[in-house]
Formats: sequence, C-alpha cells, structure tokens
Amino acid sequence: MALASGMTPEEAWAEVAKNLVEEVAPDRIDPDDLTTAIRRTPGQAVFVEGPENLRDMLEAAFDLWRVFLHPQQRKIAYRSGFNGPAMVTGGAGTGKTVTAVHRVAHLASRYDSGPPQILLTTFTRTLDAALRSQVELLISEPAQRERVDVRNLDKVAHEVVTTERGTAPGFPRSRDLERLWDEAGADSGFSGAFLLAEWEQVILAQGLRTERAYLQARRRGRGSRLSTDQRRAVWRVVLAATEQMVQANQWTFTQVAAEAADILERTGDRPYAHVVVDEAQDLNPAKWRLIRALAAEGADDLFIAGDPHQRIYDHRVSLASLGINVRGRSRRLSVSYRSTQEILSWAVQILGTAPATGLDDLEDSLDTYSSPLHGRRPTVRGFTDRAAELDALVEQVEEWLTHGVEADSIGIAGRTRKVTEAVTERLAEAAIDCGALATGPGVRVGTMHAMKGLEFRCAAVVGVDADLVPNGSRVADHTEDPVEHDHNLQRERNLLFVSCTRARDALYLSHSGAPSPFLPTK
Repeated sequence: MALASGMTPEEAWAEVAKNLVEEVAPDRIDPDDLTTAIRRTPGQAVFVEGPENLRDMLEAAFDLWRVFLHPQQRKIAYRSGFNGPAMVTGGAGTGKTVTAVHRVAHLASRYDSGPPQILLTTFTRTLDAALRSQVELLISEPAQRERVDVRNLDKVAHEVVTTERGTAPGFPRSRDLERLWDEAGADSGFSGAFLLAEWEQVILAQGLRTERAYLQARRRGRGSRLSTDQRRAVWRVVLAATEQMVQANQWTFTQVAAEAADILERTGDRPYAHVVVDEAQDLNPAKWRLIRALAAEGADDLFIAGDPHQRIYDHRVSLASLGINVRGRSRRLSVSYRSTQEILSWAVQILGTAPATGLDDLEDSLDTYSSPLHGRRPTVRGFTDRAAELDALVEQVEEWLTHGVEADSIGIAGRTRKVTEAVTERLAEAAIDCGALATGPGVRVGTMHAMKGLEFRCAAVVGVDADLVPNGSRVADHTEDPVEHDHNLQRERNLLFVSCTRARDALYLSHSGAPSPFLPTK
C-alpha cells in the first residue's frame, strides 16, 4: 500500500520498520479499533484501502480527523529536508494545514532541549488557537512540544517592537484611525480609507522611506492609477498622518509588523530556526518581510501553506519580490479529504471564472480538485424573514444533534456580527449550547471571516441574502475604481466559498428575501 500510494521503496521500508518496533503489548491491541490506533500513533499515516475503510476513518472522533495524514501529504510533511523555503498549495480540505502541523512535528523531533526553535504562525487569533490544539494532539512528548511556539504574527511583532522600544504600541479603533486620515487628507482629493490602505499596502509593504522611492514604486494589487502629482499629495498626507500617530502612540498591526521586520534586520537577531506559515494567502507584504526576518536563510527555514482561491483579504503578494523563492520546492495537493464531492462541485461554482494568481506568481486552477467522499448535495432554503430563517436553522441543528453529531462539530457562519448575534440568541432560546467558533463549547457560531481554517462535520451558512453577500459596504464603487471593485467582489466570493467548504459531511445554507447572486443555481 505504501508503494502504491507513491512512496519510494526507502520511505515504504522506513514505514514498515517503524511499525515493527512499536512497543505495544499484543493482548492490548484491537485490530478493528481504528480510533485507538490513531490516538496511539497520530503521527503515522493511515492507509485507506477503499470506501469502507475510509468510512471507518470518518466515524472516528472528529478531533482525530484533524490530524489524519494521507500518504500524499506525508511525503511532503516528513521529507528529510528542503534546501530553502518550501510551499504546499491546494484547494479547501486538501490537507494543507495538517501537512504543515505534521511538518512542525517532524522539525521538532530534531531538538531535545533549548528555547523554541520552530514558529507555527498564521494571521488571526482564531486560527492561532486551532493550530495550538492540533499541535497538542499530535506532539505528545513535552520536550518536543516546548520546541514549538504557536502564535499569530501580530503577537510576535508586538513582542519584538515592545522589547526594542520599552513600551507597548497602542491600537486605536478603526473608525478613529480613519477619521484621523480623513482629516489629514482633507485637501488631497482622497478618502481616509484610501490613504490608509495606500500607506499600508504600498509604502509599509515595500519599506519605502522617501518620496522618491514612492514615486518609483510599483503599486501591485492597487486598482487606481496615480499621477506623479497625486503620489506627491499622498506622500504629504502620509507624513502628516503618521506624525500624529507617533505623537499619540497609535499604531496599526501592519505598521507594527513592518517595524518589527526593520528591527530584526537592523539587529541581525533571528529568533527561530524554522517558521511554518498557515493560510499564507492572507498575509500582507509587511508581514512577509517579518517572516523572512524571523529565521536565517537556509535549509528548512520557511514552510508555507496556502490557497489563492481562499484569499479573503486584499493582499496580493509575490514571494519572489520579497526574497522568498519557492520555485522547485512547491507542491500541490488536489484531493480533498474534508468535504464530499457533492459539496465541492457545488461550492467551486461560487468562485466564478476569474483566474487566481498564487504566491509563486503562477496562475492557480482547481481543475483537478476532487474528493473520494460522497454524500448529499448542499441544502439551500429561502425565507420571507429572518425569524423564520432562524427557526428553520434550529430545526436543522436539532436534527444533526439527534443523529449523533457532536455539538462542537457543528459550525454556523454569518456575514456580519448582527447575523451571528441573532443566531446565538435564537439557539439559546431553543436551549442549544453554543460558543465561539475557535473554542466553543457547544455549537460553534461566528462570522464568515472567523470560519477561516476551521472544519466541521456539519456547517450552516445563514443570512446569505442579496444585500449582505456581497456586503456593499466592503465593495468599492465601480465608477470610482473598477479594478478595485472587481477585486472586492472576488474577495466576497472567496469568503462565501471558504465558509461553505468548512463542512465535511453536510452543508446547509439559508437566506431571507432575495438570495445572494453568488449562490449556484444548479
């Protein structure tokens, strides 16, 4: 089976030899108890012989499914070494995250003592907590687990800057920050939101220090073209606004990341030997500069997992332009072991026809994206009002619970906090325990953005209304900036796609009034 799955003879023999020396008393082994076998040796591959064997795997406790490793993924995760940055890509559910976590386990096995050598990181606190739970499930040896630091990049950057400056950066509310930039740019002809984005996505992203450097810079990913005079006006606003921020000790997370990268480059300090990055497609260039500065260049320095089709923030990055070359060390996963083929075939239609460009500057396609699992097609229901929609949601959740689905294996997403708050209130009225998406307890509820990187046996996406998905407040006016408008619409498509592909066994969607134009009609 090892050879048939693509392993080399050497890798197959290593797998057999490892199993031969497993020190487990024969009388304590039940060859039919797959769940216990996975708990005992979570780092080893489970060889699936056919549909029946795979169904047994699906019946195991859902937390174990989160560290299940297929031989195709194992070849990447447990490769002896890469001679530089490496990347794994693939559609939703193809095992990028679990491959990254197993890669962390493999790297951790090299160290017996000392400070944390490996940073496993991503871009949000929600994913931070989810990754930490997977590491704790996978790495049982305390000495090896202590070699791994699981933190999102904002926390890492905050520590670097605070240590260097002696004081912690302060973070204003987004509305207050935009007001500051509105006032600073009152005579520039641009809105505060545009100016703030230009500062973060172009100037901070590229580490531009002078007006001349900004005038010559490429504005990759920014929709509107700016004349030389317009760029000079923008630069004047940037100087004025950032001066006010410095005086008030007000920072943005992007600014802190850029400052942390500068500090590490200036001091030559490299806190880690290895950095493993999950959900890489949503990191902006400033944070990539920080990632590059966290570990010295060399073998196994960076391991990157991402999917451009799941990009839910407006960050379009070329790794090569940032000094991170993954060409020749990039691997693609095309088989989803999370969602059924019926869910995948339906959800892929949400993405539309616009091409996606990967972090390696190559066009990415889901043409070979498939699943060996089969089940029911997604259910889509429409209602005249939100109250009726939420009543039906309660009925659906109760049905899943009655059929033995664990409460914390059910995830519910809405486009806005207003929708998710209504869901939480209605579940409470029905005496159904619920909690936050990342930690629970009970049925998990959160926004579509918070669903990123998570997975559930059953998922519901509610409030998929025409006036919420896409969210008009997050889409640029077509007449002012048609390129940015199109980028924003694609981001909204990606967000709905991400939410739908969190489901493994069942997907339920609902809307009040007219449905979102993104919903497939077949």
